[in-house]
Amino acid sequence: MKANRLKFVIIFILLSVQLAVSAQSAGSGTISGRITSSGGEAVSYATIRLKGTACAAHTDIEGIYQIKAPAGRYSLVASAVGHKTVERDVSVEAGGSQHIDIRMKEDAIQLDEVSVVSAGVSRVKNSAYNAVAVDTRDMLNTTKTLSEALAKTPGLKLRESGGVGSDMNLMLDGFSGKHVKIFIDGVPQEGVGSSFGLNNIPVSFADRIEVYKGVVPVAFGTDAIGGVVNIVTNRKRRRWFIDASYSYGSFNTHKSYINFGQSFSNGLTYEINAFQNYSDNSYRVDAPVFDFGSQSIDTKKLYNVKRFNDTYHNEAVVAKFGLTGKSWADRLMLGFTYSHMYKEIQTGVRQKTVYGQKHRHGHSLMPSLEYSKRNLFTKGLDVTLTANYNRNATFNVDTASYRYNWLGERRRTSSPGEQTYQYLRADNNNWNATLNTTYRIGTAHALTLNNVFNSFSRDNTSLLYGREDKDPISKDMRKNITGLSYRFMPSERWNVSLFGKYYSQYVSGPVAADDTASSYVRTSRTVDSWGYGAAATCFIVDGLQAKLSYEKACRLPTIEEMFGDEDLESGSVLIRPERSDNINLSLSWSKSFGRHSLYLEGGMVYRDTRDYIQRSIAELSGNREGAYYENYGRVKTAGFNLSARYTLGRWLSVGGNFTRMDVRDNEKLMVGSNSVANPMYHTRMPNVPWQFADADVNLYWHDLLKDGNTLTLTYDNQYLHSFCYYSDGVQAANLNDYMVPTQFSHNLTLTYSMSRGRYNVSLECRNFTNEKLYDNFSLQKAGRAFYGKVRIYLGK
Repeated sequence: MKANRLKFVIIFILLSVQLAVSAQSAGSGTISGRITSSGGEAVSYATIRLKGTACAAHTDIEGIYQIKAPAGRYSLVASAVGHKTVERDVSVEAGGSQHIDIRMKEDAIQLDEVSVVSAGVSRVKNSAYNAVAVDTRDMLNTTKTLSEALAKTPGLKLRESGGVGSDMNLMLDGFSGKHVKIFIDGVPQEGVGSSFGLNNIPVSFADRIEVYKGVVPVAFGTDAIGGVVNIVTNRKRRRWFIDASYSYGSFNTHKSYINFGQSFSNGLTYEINAFQNYSDNSYRVDAPVFDFGSQSIDTKKLYNVKRFNDTYHNEAVVAKFGLTGKSWADRLMLGFTYSHMYKEIQTGVRQKTVYGQKHRHGHSLMPSLEYSKRNLFTKGLDVTLTANYNRNATFNVDTASYRYNWLGERRRTSSPGEQTYQYLRADNNNWNATLNTTYRIGTAHALTLNNVFNSFSRDNTSLLYGREDKDPISKDMRKNITGLSYRFMPSERWNVSLFGKYYSQYVSGPVAADDTASSYVRTSRTVDSWGYGAAATCFIVDGLQAKLSYEKACRLPTIEEMFGDEDLESGSVLIRPERSDNINLSLSWSKSFGRHSLYLEGGMVYRDTRDYIQRSIAELSGNREGAYYENYGRVKTAGFNLSARYTLGRWLSVGGNFTRMDVRDNEKLMVGSNSVANPMYHTRMPNVPWQFADADVNLYWHDLLKDGNTLTLTYDNQYLHSFCYYSDGVQAANLNDYMVPTQFSHNLTLTYSMSRGRYNVSLECRNFTNEKLYDNFSLQKAGRAFYGKVRIYLGK
C-alpha cells in the first residue's frame, strides 16, 4: 500500500515537471490593461485568454492583467463569475505592447456549484483543490445562520443537538466535528468560544463561504482531514453602509444584527459588526419520564413533553479600525471582539437524562491585528499576517440539590449536583498567529509558504464554598504547522500543485495517578510529523472540469479532545494524532442554452485513517452519561456525492445534492490483540449519518408592483436516512433501539425586497410538516416553527 501511494505522488511530480518543460513562452508582444465592473470596481481574478491558444492570465486584486503572445491576430476573451463574458479582436505586433482596458457588465444568472454570482469565487472554482463556494446574497433576508447556509454544499451535513445555541458540528464527506476546521478570512477559529460557532453567527456576516473538501491548500496552515470551511467577509472599500435586521419567531426566538462602516478618501476605514440571539427553546420532544414513586424509567414509553431549562442567549460585537489602499499596505486593521453567552443545559449526551437548573455562562475578549500587501518589496510577492489573543472565561454551574424528570417534577437529593457538583471557572488563554506569503513568478508559477502558531492554556478554579480553589495543574498546548506549495498554471485549462507540511505539537496536563483518580500528576508529550500531497485540475473540454488530489495528512488532537469541556465531556492529553491517506476525485460540467443553464457535479472520496479519534458515551453512576474521546484503530471512508442545478432566465432555479458516504471499521483484529478477530470489522462507525440529500426550488418575480422590487418564493427540504448511534455489529439483536430514524423535512420562505434590496420583509415556516427530527445519539430537534424578519440595507 505504501509503495502504491509513493508511485501516485511520483507520477504527479513527473507529470508537472514534464508539462513545465514543454510549456514554452513564444510570445513576442504584450497586451496589458485593467478590468473593471460597470460600477468602476476592479474585477479580481478574472480570466483573460487568447482564444485558440495557451496564452492566458488572471487579473490581480486591482483588476490588472498582462499577457505575452506571438505576433498575430486573436480574439481576446475576458470572463469572470458574476459577469458577462467580453470578447474583442486584437492584433499583437512583434516587440510591441498595447494597453486594453475592459469593462464587464454584472450577470446575476451565472451558474456554479451553488449558484454563485460573486466574482471572487472564480478563484476557488479554478483551483486544483476540490472546493465549492456558497454565495450568501440570496439568503440575507432569511433567518439562517452560517451553518444553515452551508446545507447547500455537496457532501455536507449540519448536525445539532437541539435548538438555538445548541452544540453543533459539520459533517463533510463522512468526517465530522473536529475533522472539519473553521476559518474566518483565513484565520483559524479554534478556541474562540461558543458565541462564534457557525450556528450562532447570522448569514449576513459573510459575503461568501468557501468549502475545501478533503485535501486543503497550505495557505490555511491547518491539520484538517475532513476539510475546511472559510467564512469570507466583505472587504471591499465602501464609502459608507449600514445593514440592519431583526427577526422574531417560535419558542420566543429573537435575533438581531447590525453592520455598519465607512471608508474615507485618505484610506481610513472602520467597520462594526454586532449580533445577538435569544430563545427559550421551549419546543416539545418525545422522551421517557423517570418515575419518582418506583424510582425507575421505562425507556420504551415516551411522553410528549415541553423543554423547560433550555434558554440560550449570546451577544457579540466585532469592531475593526485601520487603513486600506496604502502604498505600504493594502489593509492594516486593528480589531476588538467581545462576546457573552448564557446557556441552560436541558439534557445530557442522551435524551433520557434531564436537568432542571444546570447551566453555564461565559465571556471573551479578543484583540486582533491584520496586515496584507500585494507586491510587497517586489512584484509578485504577496504577504498576509494576522495575530490575535483570546481571553475566555467559562463558568459551569451545577449546584442544585434536586433531581428532575421531563414533566418538570423534582425531588430533593442527598447530595448536590445534577451531573457533577461544581461551580467551576475555566480561564482560557488562546494565542494565534498566521503568516502567509505567495510569490508569483510570471503567470504560470507560484510558491506559497504558510506558518500557523497556536498556544492555548486553561486554568480551572472551583468557586464552591465561597472561596477560590485553583487546580494546581494547568492544561497547556502549543502547536505549529508549516506548509510549502508550488503551483504550475500554464493556462486556464489546467494547473497542478505540489505541497508538503510539517506538524508539531506540545501538550501538557493532568493524568490520573491511579485507577481511583484520587490524585493527578502532570504529564506532557510532544508530536512531530510530516505530510505531503498533490492536486491537479483540467478542463477536458469547454464546460467539463476534472479535479484529482491526494494527501498524506496528519490531524493533531483539538483542545476539546485533549481537555474536554470541564462538564459533560472529558478529554485526554494522551490521545494520539490521526493519520490519513486521502484521495478526492470530482467531475463537473456546465452548459448554457440561451436562457437555460445546467450544472452537474459528481465527487468520489477515499480515506484510510489510523488512530481515528472517536467521541463515545460513558455510563456513569446515578443513571447518567458523559462523553469522552478515544483513539480507535483504523477506519476506512469511501463514498460519493452528486449535485445538480438548473436555472431558467431570471425566474427559476432548481437544484439539489445527494451523498452516500460509508465510514467503516477497518480493524481486522481487536485493538491490542494479535489473534482475536474484531466483531466490528467492516461495520459502520457509530453515530455517523451515511446517506442524506437536500433540494431547493426558487421562484423570482422581478419588478413586482414597482421597478426594483422582487418577490422570492423558496422551498427546500432535507432528507436523512436512518443510522445507528451504537455499533451495528454489537447491537444486532435489538438494533432498532439504537437507531436514529429516517427523516424528511420541508421549509418555505417568502421574501419581498423593495427599492433594489434596500428594504426587505420575509416570512419562514421551518419543518412545516412537523416531522420528528433527531441527531446525535437521538437528541430531538424542534418541530414546526414560524419566523418573520425585516432588514434594511443602505450605502454607497
